[in-house]
Amino acid sequence: MTKTVDFSAFGKNDIRGIYGKDVTEELFYYTGKGYVKYIQDKTGLKPEDIWITISRDARLHSESLTKILSKGIVHMGANVVNLDIVPTPLGYFSEFTNYPETICKDIKISGALIVTASHNPPEYNGLKLTFNKNSLNESEIKKVKEYTIEQMSNDITSVKHGESRLYNIVPQYIDFMTTRFGRIGEGIKVVVDSANGTAGVVAPKLYRDLGCEVIELYSEPDGNFPNHHPNPSDLSTLEDIKNKVREVGADLGIAFDGDTDRLGVIDSEGNALTGDKLLYIYALDIIKELSIRGETPIVVSEVKCSQVLFDEINNQGGKSIMAKTGHGYIKSKMKETNAILAGEMSGHMFFKDRYYGFDDAIYAGCRVIEIVAKNKNKKSDFKLSELLEPFNKVCTLNEVRHKCENEYKTQVLNMVTEKLQKDKNIFGKEITDIVTLDGLRIIFPDGFAIIRQSNTEPVFTLRFEAKTQKQAEHYKNVMLSLVDECIINIKDSEE
Repeated sequence: MTKTVDFSAFGKNDIRGIYGKDVTEELFYYTGKGYVKYIQDKTGLKPEDIWITISRDARLHSESLTKILSKGIVHMGANVVNLDIVPTPLGYFSEFTNYPETICKDIKISGALIVTASHNPPEYNGLKLTFNKNSLNESEIKKVKEYTIEQMSNDITSVKHGESRLYNIVPQYIDFMTTRFGRIGEGIKVVVDSANGTAGVVAPKLYRDLGCEVIELYSEPDGNFPNHHPNPSDLSTLEDIKNKVREVGADLGIAFDGDTDRLGVIDSEGNALTGDKLLYIYALDIIKELSIRGETPIVVSEVKCSQVLFDEINNQGGKSIMAKTGHGYIKSKMKETNAILAGEMSGHMFFKDRYYGFDDAIYAGCRVIEIVAKNKNKKSDFKLSELLEPFNKVCTLNEVRHKCENEYKTQVLNMVTEKLQKDKNIFGKEITDIVTLDGLRIIFPDGFAIIRQSNTEPVFTLRFEAKTQKQAEHYKNVMLSLVDECIINIKDSEE
């Protein structure tokens, strides 16, 4: 191993970067060792008593990274259960299930490592980390980084040899789901777009086992992603599934991202549901069920979501809580508040109701199939859009992803804040509040504008909502002009 390792890929929610530049075999080797050290520090376990599952997505370099990650772990004397190519949520699931005697019977899995860059382009890769059935948060990832640097600095030539065992967890996962859902999909026609990611390994078979008629798109894992980019929150990737839903007269379509922890849902008319609308559908269903028992379910979502979502959850008998964007932040807030459901605009959905609380897009697909089936049993021509009437009272623009170099983003955000503080009417309507939980959520009497830094890419993500499209577009144009002006000023000052 060389020791020219770049640690800049360690982020707030995971490790992620361009393969061969930010993410390398050397980095993963020492991260494997550092992760074992982290578990030892947290548990006091001897390395030989530590078992870690490793899984990977379909990217062309994921297999190589998985092998070297495993090597780092076993060189520390710890043990690996290799799950091979499976969706990210099956990596999470691996901490909750029991294993046959041939693998590691009666031995607790300490954590899961998942080699993936989710929806990022093919040249990216990364690593998601869990410990004790929870994703590592920002401070915990920072600690793993410290141990990784320490392992690289103190590396010695002699190594221990833990065990590595291959295990196919897919049949166990499918059995778990079919036992809980039965034949809920009877009479439901669903189009499933796996985007040549990992969903095709599990989702089409599972949904058929639930009774659905399944029409498949791009089920074969292929790290080149030859048909379209695996990102259902990017509307341009949904044209094929929209057309197929309309063509075959499906009740819905379910599109997955590259590692299957996010989903996009298409209604029977070929319309894509934004993440906040999908979360509202789930929340409404859960609130109806739990209100019978006199319970008030807590639902967590992020700052980019429509105000309709938060208001309607409260109006319907639930309690809504706003959190930072990012699956790590959402999971932490969910645990802190004892929430039963959480979700993001990007399509991450977290069910504590009847499940374990991690973001599993395949499970979320089961739940939306169940909701459609329940409503169709009452009304044969039911459409998902019928559940979204409150959203018809506002206009929410599609998310804007505005390029900005990472080194400028914080400075730009500070400059925009200063401009807003100096002129409360800069948007033509008085600003009534500014929420600084994650970026800036600027509140107006008739809507909001939000700008925040992406955790994973050199962009700002922005959303705009108002009573009319004209007003929402106005908020958008003013905000983008402000941002571009700040970027130009920063660059001019450097010359």
